[in-house]
Amino acid sequence: MTAIKSSATPKPRKATAPVWGPVIFLLLPFLAVYVAFFIWPAIQTIVLSLTNSGLTETGAFVGLTNFKTLMADASFWDSLRHTAYFSLLTVIPLTAVGMMLAMLTKAGGRLRQFAQAVFFIPYVLPVSVATLIWQWVLNPSLGVVNAVTGSETAWFSDPALAMPAVAAVTIWWTVGFNMLLFLAGLQNIPQDVYEAASLDGAQGFQVFRYITWPSLWPTTTLVLTLQLVASFKIFSQVYLLTGGGPFDSTRVVLVYMYNTAFTDTNAGYASAIAVAFFIAILLLTLVQNFLLSRTRS
Repeated sequence: MTAIKSSATPKPRKATAPVWGPVIFLLLPFLAVYVAFFIWPAIQTIVLSLTNSGLTETGAFVGLTNFKTLMADASFWDSLRHTAYFSLLTVIPLTAVGMMLAMLTKAGGRLRQFAQAVFFIPYVLPVSVATLIWQWVLNPSLGVVNAVTGSETAWFSDPALAMPAVAAVTIWWTVGFNMLLFLAGLQNIPQDVYEAASLDGAQGFQVFRYITWPSLWPTTTLVLTLQLVASFKIFSQVYLLTGGGPFDSTRVVLVYMYNTAFTDTNAGYASAIAVAFFIAILLLTLVQNFLLSRTRS
């Protein structure tokens, strides 16, 4: 019997090495597209930033001259300040309004799907359509806003109002995406936690402060990071609504870079702006993530 038992004992299986061939084969299409449309253009931009190239011809190698000029370029620093101002006007409001709309949508009952669609529809509009709508709404003579308020405010022609107006358009246009992210986060909070809090007497703001807000912190961190990067990459709304005016009051970094490349035909200097701006966004994102992680801990 002992011999029979020992012979029936299964032998341990040998550990098999991972099969990398099929994995690499499946990744090749993505890697090819990623290298062709991201890595290679990025390398070309860095190389171009070290030359005095024009729009159609390759210039001589000038080293870091473009970057030295950039550090003393008042127009670049002004455009960077305008970009930071736009971020200040949009990042926190887009996060807060997105969370509020998500909570309203979740509490909508039978109207939940309708409310979700209403809040999300603007996000699926092309930027050209969204800006055209608001050009009509904020038209100085025929716009709905001026008709209701009885004023003739030139929203996109006043240096003091142009950037807040662009920020308002952006919030209306893109907040639906943040709402969906927060709605997904709310759905991941167990209902048992709310029921236990209700039994303990927690109500209203207490539930939000001690349950909803801490549970949504990972989603909030994600939304803040995405919005910071998106706000610094602002281009389309500004270009279509104001063109960087009036008096360059809304000329953000990407508009300045575009004008440098395609109006001034200075591709080398425009590439230097792109490289410097990428480094600035990367550092700012790392600092933000560090501060958010410290706040959470």
